[in-house]
Amino acid sequence: MTLGLLLTQLLNGIQLGVLLFLLASGLTLVFGIMSFVNLAHGSLYMMGAYFAAAAFNAFDNSFLAAALVAIPGALLLGLLIERLLLTSLYRRDHLDQVLATFGLILFFNEVVRAIWGPASVYMNVPQALSGTVDLFGLAYPSYRFAIIAVGLAVGAGLYLVIHRTRVGMLIRAGAANAEMVSALGVNIKGLNSIVFALGAGLAGLAGLMAGPIVSVQSGMGEPILILTLVVIVTGGIGSIRGAFYGALIVGIVDTVGRVFLPALLREFLERSVAQAAGPAIASMLIYLLMAAVLALKPAGLFPVKHG
Repeated sequence: MTLGLLLTQLLNGIQLGVLLFLLASGLTLVFGIMSFVNLAHGSLYMMGAYFAAAAFNAFDNSFLAAALVAIPGALLLGLLIERLLLTSLYRRDHLDQVLATFGLILFFNEVVRAIWGPASVYMNVPQALSGTVDLFGLAYPSYRFAIIAVGLAVGAGLYLVIHRTRVGMLIRAGAANAEMVSALGVNIKGLNSIVFALGAGLAGLAGLMAGPIVSVQSGMGEPILILTLVVIVTGGIGSIRGAFYGALIVGIVDTVGRVFLPALLREFLERSVAQAAGPAIASMLIYLLMAAVLALKPAGLFPVKHG
């Protein structure tokens, strides 16, 4: 029973990790290449989830329709925001970027309330993925397993794009030294737009995949944004590899810690103390992990390689 519970929570941690990776991969490139602090990235995830839920319910519970609306919709929305609002902030101080993108968070939260109302919106798990998968005798929900598969496929696809294409070469060079890339005659504005749109599309994909297992509601982007920032700092700013491994580490530590740490504390402390302290300490685990990583490796576990 304990082994089965551990395996289930490990899989849940990996599932959370790949969702975080979808968000962190785009955002870490925006940080690394553009040196731009985009707090509105979680809002793009939220808008992707709303786009998906709206299309899913409008087109007779079609998950394909949800995907065809959510991913391009978030990508185009991100590109529109970048072109119209954010380009003038690239050379501004980071505080200006934080304040402007925080304003976008408030704006999009009010937009979804105005369009969809204050109540949560729901979408069902696709019928084809409503069952379970047998993994070593453990029945695990098919849809959560599909999230893991999609995340790993996106990770492989990003690896090929980043390491096997000219655009990927420019992205890697930009993450290592954006000023030098610009000085060599590369259209840095176009590269910025590609990176921002890619990140927005991945955020929309994360919103699509999360829609059936969470309540789609105003403000849902902020909690996952905080986890995403922890992932980026832990893995290394500007590093896709760091985003991937950092997301898996944070997802597993957060999920497994919340389940097992309170029970572990009950073995050493009085029950009342353990019940009070366990959940609080468990919720702090990923931040303690980030602090430890920063103390030992200030650039993150897998920083961008220079040279």
